[in-house]
Amino acid sequence: MKMIRLHLAIGGLLVLAGCASAPPATPPAGVSELLARPAERALVAGMRAYDDGQYTLSERELKAALDAGLASARDRANAHKLLAFVFCTSQRVADCEAAFRAARAADASFALTRAEAGHPQWGPVYRRVTSGR
Repeated sequence: MKMIRLHLAIGGLLVLAGCASAPPATPPAGVSELLARPAERALVAGMRAYDDGQYTLSERELKAALDAGLASARDRANAHKLLAFVFCTSQRVADCEAAFRAARAADASFALTRAEAGHPQWGPVYRRVTSGR
């Protein structure tokens, strides 16, 4: 048992040593740098408006973010997801479906959380889109 722990510890140190000698990755952009970008600034504004229940403003900002060219696939998927939520809650089901499809096209790993997928308005639309029907 002690020998297994020793091997695991040595293996862990070797992995860490390998990481330490690798060239440093580009550090992530800071918030100030991100907010200097029009697309990312619009995304944040759209998310804030959505959280505040200002869905018309949220839709406008999220569309502006997408039009301005969000750099991250995950951010593009998130913008489409929130647009889908806005569309579904305003009974624009075809637009909601299209937004969910766009989210999946933007980021292949896109998926709603269990709570989001269980929502009575957009959950059924999301399930229909992800089942391929």
